Amino acid sequence: MVEVQPLQIEVEREEDRRFLASVPQLPGVMAYGDTEESALRKVKTIAIQVLADMIESGEELPQLLEVLFAA
Repeated sequence: MVEVQPLQIEVEREEDRRFLASVPQLPGVMAYGDTEESALRKVKTIAIQVLADMIESGEELPQLLEVLFAA
């Protein structure tokens, strides 16, 4: 049995009161939002787009995701 671990999202509140959400396993994947929910929604969308681009271009996926695809 393969253990699947989700991508982690970190959220912090900036001095200007906006929320910043990021995905440490995907460098550069981050998004701001006026609310925590907005920042989470945006960063999830960006992460999915980045992963799709990585798959399309033949880049190696983070090891956490390799178990999701069997070919």
